[in-house]
Amino acid sequence: MENNNHFFYVLTCKDGSLYGGYTTNIERRVMQHNEGKGAKYTRGRGPVKLTYFKDFENKGDALRAEHHFKSLTRKKKVEFLIRETGDEHVAAEKL
Repeated sequence: MENNNHFFYVLTCKDGSLYGGYTTNIERRVMQHNEGKGAKYTRGRGPVKLTYFKDFENKGDALRAEHHFKSLTRKKKVEFLIRETGDEHVAAEKL
């Protein structure tokens, strides 16, 4: 069975940093990050918290969203999260 779920997601790490990634299974992926089996960047920065995710129809669009997010400055990442979630407290303590 083909998986049509392609997610771009953002995690907030214990140190307040933000990590963007791609997955087809958000619950599993967040668990992997928290078990130290996720991305090299999040190892040692856990526990992580899922801050944002968006579902895409195809892998390419989700990967483009991830790439774009990773190219932003910290300030622009926070502005993106505030705009997308409406939560002005999202990662705002470490602008």
